[in-house]
Amino acid sequence: MANTIYNLAGIIALLALLLAFVRMLKGPSAVDRIVALDSMTIIAVSVIVFLSLRLGRIIYLDVALVYALISFIGVIVIARYFERGL
Repeated sequence: MANTIYNLAGIIALLALLLAFVRMLKGPSAVDRIVALDSMTIIAVSVIVFLSLRLGRIIYLDVALVYALISFIGVIVIARYFERGL
């Protein structure tokens, strides 16, 4: 039963990643595309953590942490750029 729930959660996360990717491609403005990209990185980090727990490899948690930090810094830089304060 637990395996079915884990598989369903993984499928839902991948579907959300696909929908965010479509929004990033079709976004009417640059800000919408940035929000979609940020959503994609958050979902990707959660998928990496999910795979880490599922496969029993703790090293993937470090990868997820580094990816989340780089994504956060990137979003801050882009937000500052749009404010013209860079």
